[in-house]
Amino acid sequence: MRLDEGLVFLADTRTNAGVDNVGSYRKLHLLQPAPDRVFVIESAGSLATTQEVLDRIQRDLGAGDVGESLLSVNHLFEAALYLGRLSREVAAEHREALKEVGVDGTATFILGGQVGTEAADILLVYPEGNYIRASEERPFLQIGESKYGKFMLELAVQANVDIDTATSIALGSMMSTAGANLSVGPPYDGCVYLKDSLKPMEFRIQSDSPLLAELRASWERQMRNALTEIQRISWADETISVLTGPQEHPK
Repeated sequence: MRLDEGLVFLADTRTNAGVDNVGSYRKLHLLQPAPDRVFVIESAGSLATTQEVLDRIQRDLGAGDVGESLLSVNHLFEAALYLGRLSREVAAEHREALKEVGVDGTATFILGGQVGTEAADILLVYPEGNYIRASEERPFLQIGESKYGKFMLELAVQANVDIDTATSIALGSMMSTAGANLSVGPPYDGCVYLKDSLKPMEFRIQSDSPLLAELRASWERQMRNALTEIQRISWADETISVLTGPQEHPK
């Protein structure tokens, strides 16, 4: 999420290769290769591709000034193109072998952070190597299993909340998704970045954290309160077509 104050990142850690093969791996990675730049990478899709891409990023950083790396880019969008190129290269190298077993080896990434004095931003990098950035109207991005918790992120945008409230809403959105999909679950990794600070704050919330229990209870309490004020349906409303009795089905 991109806010006036900065950026909020949140990722679950569950990987799912079938109901009997569930693992836990980091999907949020923080990189600060130089004092003037911060990168946060979130991933979805092939875990193997993601890990090889991250290994290649570290290899390139180890080469110093030789070749392209997160040290050599001058803009965040250049880092997105670099990340996309690595992702495409890795997927292409393994494509034929993966086809034989019917596996898709692509990965999708969210890249956020700040380079130099440019404004902090977030970009979504597609498996094809291109990218989009978050819009002003919807300044958040999602990858992976995203449909269940989206409305809560839209609520945060509409309410123009501060960065602490946005982090709570992001956690609520993630818990909503986890409750509806077994492929999503804790621990949850997060990062909060205050713009121009070049000092990211990383955190992990375990499944037994009292914070999650308190946050879940707070959401449930507020939702129950909202039910007392929700617009009730009046069956006398002329804008509602009330169907009575059995209806004929078209042949």
